[in-house]
Amino acid sequence: MFRLNLKIALRNLWKNKGFSLINIGGLAIGLASCMVLLLYVAYEWSYDKQFTNSDKTYVVYQNAPANGKIFSWAWTPNAMAEEVAAKIPGVKYASHSTYPNGKLISAGEKKINSRVVFADPSFVKILDYKFIKGNPNQVLKGVNTIILTKSFSQKLFGNEDPINKMVKLENQDVLKVEAIIEDVTPNNSIVFECIMPWALFEKRESWAKGKNWGNNMCLTIVQLKNNSFFTSANADMKGIYKRNQKDNTAEALLHPLTKWHLYDDFQNGKSVGGKIEQLKIFLLLAFCILLIACVNFMNLSTARSERRSKEVGIRKAIGSTRKSLIGQFLLESVFITFISTVLAFILIEVSLPYFNNLLNIELKIDYNSMGFWATLLGLMIFTGFIAGSYPALYLSSFEPIKVLKGLKIKTDSSVSIRKVLVVTQFVFAACLIVCTSVIYQQLNYVKNKPIGYDKSNLIQIAVQGKMGDDSKLDLLKTQLLKSGAASDVTFFSKDITENGNNTTDISWDGKNRGESVLFNNRGIGSDFIKTIGTELISGREFLATSKSDSNSVMLNEAAVKMMGLKNPVGAIITWGDTKLTNVGVIKDFVVESAYQKVAPMIFYPSYRDGSSVIIVRLNPNQNISSSLLTIDDLVKKIEPDYPVNRKFVDESFEVKFQNEKLLGTLSNWFGGFAIFISCLGLLGLALFMAEQRKKEISIRKVLGASTANILTLLNKDFIKLVAIANVIAFPLAYIIINKWLSAYEYRISISALPFIIAIGLSVLIAVLTVSVQSLKVAKANPVDALKYE
Repeated sequence: MFRLNLKIALRNLWKNKGFSLINIGGLAIGLASCMVLLLYVAYEWSYDKQFTNSDKTYVVYQNAPANGKIFSWAWTPNAMAEEVAAKIPGVKYASHSTYPNGKLISAGEKKINSRVVFADPSFVKILDYKFIKGNPNQVLKGVNTIILTKSFSQKLFGNEDPINKMVKLENQDVLKVEAIIEDVTPNNSIVFECIMPWALFEKRESWAKGKNWGNNMCLTIVQLKNNSFFTSANADMKGIYKRNQKDNTAEALLHPLTKWHLYDDFQNGKSVGGKIEQLKIFLLLAFCILLIACVNFMNLSTARSERRSKEVGIRKAIGSTRKSLIGQFLLESVFITFISTVLAFILIEVSLPYFNNLLNIELKIDYNSMGFWATLLGLMIFTGFIAGSYPALYLSSFEPIKVLKGLKIKTDSSVSIRKVLVVTQFVFAACLIVCTSVIYQQLNYVKNKPIGYDKSNLIQIAVQGKMGDDSKLDLLKTQLLKSGAASDVTFFSKDITENGNNTTDISWDGKNRGESVLFNNRGIGSDFIKTIGTELISGREFLATSKSDSNSVMLNEAAVKMMGLKNPVGAIITWGDTKLTNVGVIKDFVVESAYQKVAPMIFYPSYRDGSSVIIVRLNPNQNISSSLLTIDDLVKKIEPDYPVNRKFVDESFEVKFQNEKLLGTLSNWFGGFAIFISCLGLLGLALFMAEQRKKEISIRKVLGASTANILTLLNKDFIKLVAIANVIAFPLAYIIINKWLSAYEYRISISALPFIIAIGLSVLIAVLTVSVQSLKVAKANPVDALKYE
């Protein structure tokens, strides 16, 4: 019986090649879109879950009240890990480490900038990386040792055994390779190529020694013996700052490592979401695209129902039961789904390189995974049964006497169901058009919003090695200006596009007792205002040729407003125990999130604590390529032992919009696929209507109706369906997109334009889709339809 049903399925597919191609193509696109989205969701969901005890591992967060709200971040004092391990019950291991940062590692003539981490021995016990060589129980206990990843070891030593070989850190410290671990996969929050002992970090950075509860300088991770200890451990963590520093108002909390990547958005000290919201959107999108593809199958299958009605009648007349007919139609549906899945795999393999490049990750199908094949089989059966359920029930319900006599099949209920399905498809399509339009409007609004400085033709060069000396920096600045490649040069304590240091240890006359205000703090060089293209509101800049400004600071507008200073220039500000004089006010400019208001900021002369970057304004009258070559040559002369590390500020600034651009691009692509599949569904309904009304259309043509009259008649019903879909979609889209926008302080107002675009596009798509089939019917010879009457 199975072979017979399979033969009938193949015969029907071959007999209706065009219809089969549309059906298989629609399902294939739906399945491919669904699987690519699910691959991405699975990749993001797998972050930080590779470790044996990842479910018992937590990141220590600090909740610091300031500026009338609570700031949360995963930066803690270096004393945190030791205190947690000793005094919090249920803790198995506690470790502190630096966040991954760039350092020069050299072996012989090979010099490579690498992402490195300084950590204590418990780090590799909590995060149990796979050791290829070396003893995981003995590593990171010395000072001058290093652990390398497999690929980085090969970059330095090729295929030689690296154990006990020597490398240099920053051309200073000689380190012995004590272990090799497998490469850290990209779906980790902590990605690095080398691990070095925390003792080496303290040796290199004198300020990192001792227990300072006021300096949040490292990452602390904790592993519990069992998750039953979590509630009590988290409660004890709350007062850990207060117990060690009486005037410290901050609180600590444990945040699951497995949620660190997806739930990194905190409000009022509690995790409220993060990238997980984006994944929910993509999951919904995947489900809806697959559902639309299934609805298409239903519409296209039932649209050709009259052609199979006699087959059903004959099979019932010779003894087939409704159950066996349902089985036959479901088998056909699953068979078509199987063919569509094969085609979907081809589409996925072709499109994955593009999406990997777009997402800057490496999605791939693990064909060796049993979980993958089980999921695929489940998806195929689900799709086959959902897509084939309605056609199977509908076709098997035909009464043999009526269909064999050639009587008209009652289709009122089926048409209404089909219309509901098409309306549902276009509700989703209209929602997508509105949401995608608003996402792009918001992205463009923030990207084009003034950021307080001119980022074009601005580059920043990392200060490395000998360049850290003030005299070398001043010499380089002079040479850059003299060369003509740069029109202005200044120094900055951090990357100008990244988060940096902050403090609440600022006070001034008029500050309310107990008030906590968080200030971002940065070191700036002379000529800072002119170089970055911002504005000096009042006062003066720091002097270029004198260090007499060592007790001077500058403020931004947000700081002046927060402090309530009427005469900010000359105001005395106390930072810790040091009294400083404010000499100028700088216009607000964006250094952190472009979506939030500029935070209060205090600036100090960069020579006080050293500069991390040199900011260079390229000479607009010179060729950019030749200017960059000149700059690189001058930097190499100052520090020949390091490769030049420079980047354009505008390119770095674009990274801030990465998540929103990703959301917009994927919504655009897969929304487009959903709309295309919806058009196939509309085509199915158009086929059905045209077949049902061909005699009516022929009579109208005989009575003098023109092609335009026929097209208007047929399109009118579909335009009504699309209009109904838009009426339903608009409130839904407004609620969804308004909730999404509420996360941003700087946001657009929702205008009528996205809704006009949605209704215009959906009507245009519907008219074009239906007209393709309607035109064919309208131009047909009426004799063909009426000659048997």
